[in-house]
Formats: sequence, C-alpha cells, structure tokens
Amino acid sequence: MLNIDLHCHSTISDGILTPTQLVERAAMRGVTTLALTDHDDIAGLAKARHTAAAKNINFINGVEISVSWRGRTLHIVGLDIDPEYTPLIEGLATIRAGRSHRAENIALELAKIGIHGSLEGAYAHVGERRLIGRTHFARFLVEQGYAKDVKSVFKKYLIKGKPGYAPHEWAALGDAISWIRGSGGRAVIAHPGRYDLGKNVLRDLLEEFCALGGSAIEVVTSSHTPEQVKYFAQYAKNMDLLVSCGSDFHGPQESHYDLGQLPEFPLGCTPVWHDWKNNG
Repeated sequence: MLNIDLHCHSTISDGILTPTQLVERAAMRGVTTLALTDHDDIAGLAKARHTAAAKNINFINGVEISVSWRGRTLHIVGLDIDPEYTPLIEGLATIRAGRSHRAENIALELAKIGIHGSLEGAYAHVGERRLIGRTHFARFLVEQGYAKDVKSVFKKYLIKGKPGYAPHEWAALGDAISWIRGSGGRAVIAHPGRYDLGKNVLRDLLEEFCALGGSAIEVVTSSHTPEQVKYFAQYAKNMDLLVSCGSDFHGPQESHYDLGQLPEFPLGCTPVWHDWKNNG
C-alpha cells in the first residue's frame, strides 16, 4: 500500500527536525513518497533528496508559499517544482525578507500586553536559515509558561483578533501559482479548513485559483476533521480539482498526525500524483 505524505516541515522553516532527520523519520514510519514543503524556502530540498535516495523513498521537491488574498493569509503548496527556477527563487527571497519585518511587529504587539523579549526569544528557536515565523514565537511563549502548547498559543495570541497578531502582505495568489507552474510544478491549496471560509467565499477562492492555473486541493491533512475531508473532497470532484494529502508535520510533539499516519484517502478523487512517473 502507498504511504504518501506531501506536506511537512524541517528546520529550514519551522519544523523541529533537520531535512535529513525528517526523511529518516519518514522512512522509519513507512512513507514511500515524501514532499518537503518548508515555508517560503527550498534550501532543504537537496539534503532531503539525498537522504531519500539512500532510504529508497520517492522524493518530491516542494514548498509552501505564503499568500495574501482578500485580506486573508493562505498557504499554497507547490509540488514537483524545479528548485532552480529563477522567478521562484527570487519570489521566495522577497517573501522571506518580509518575514523579518512581520516578526518585529509581532514582538511590538506582544510587548503592548507586557510580554517582552519575544523577538529574541523567537529567534532562539529558528534554524540555520534564520527564517522566522509565528511558530517560533509560539515555542517561546510555551517556554515562558504563557500557554501549555503551541496550538494554545496560536488560539490565545497569534491569530487574527488576538493581541499578538500582526497583519502582513504576502505574495499575490497569481504570483505564487505562476512561480509554481513556471517551474513545472502543481499548485495546491493547503489545509482549506483552517481558513474559516463561508461557502460563497470558498467558491470564489476555488474559482479564482482554478482560473489562475491552480491544480489541486489538500483534503487529507492534520487540521481536517473526517467531515471536512468529505466536504472538501466533494468540492474537488465538483470543480475537477486533483486532491492532495499531507500531515503538515512539524515535530513529534507538535503535530496531530505523525509522518506515515494519515487517514485513508477519499474514494472517487483523483490524486495529485496520478500521472507522476514515480508515485511511490
């Protein structure tokens, strides 16, 4: 049986394991096809691919791009991309530069409610690429006793409407899809259930996504309930979208699903890997 995971993170962005450690864990847990999809960075792909070859895992080059759409932050996963494609490299570099500015604003917002030193504290948790995100702030806040775990920090401090939230303008949806498609990859809407979109707004997003050249929607993922899996699978069928799956794994203690632990893929959907030469 295929064991496919097309969404996970390493220390290049906000994961706990290095790219090598991540692939080794995937192999230990029986994953046959793996995509590394770090936030706005592709620096870990070469090491991950090297380790995957040694572990007999089919490795897919991936990335998760931060996008702004109608005042919301969305994530678009790129699968089977070419990491040497110049517009993709340049676009991701621009996004990463913006992450540092957002981090400063998050720290300012937290300071307003008496939480000081969060910028330095968050940077203490980043990896070698110095790519900072909200998860690094969350780990610092857990460490300081402000919440019991990373998920609780997000709910209490870091999402829209909470005291540590800082708005930011990411890449345009059309640009992200263009970079992915131009590199030969497929664009996937990551974990749509996390965006709290009403039916009409979801329909608008999917129609625009398809019109811009988007290919797939992530249906099986750690943040989706069984009901949401069925719900988004039906949207995929209705709109002729391919379907993807991924654990969104960040670390053994932080993720709802471990690598190799995804529930069954919904029947009647066409998987995003259906025409890949090596699909596990």
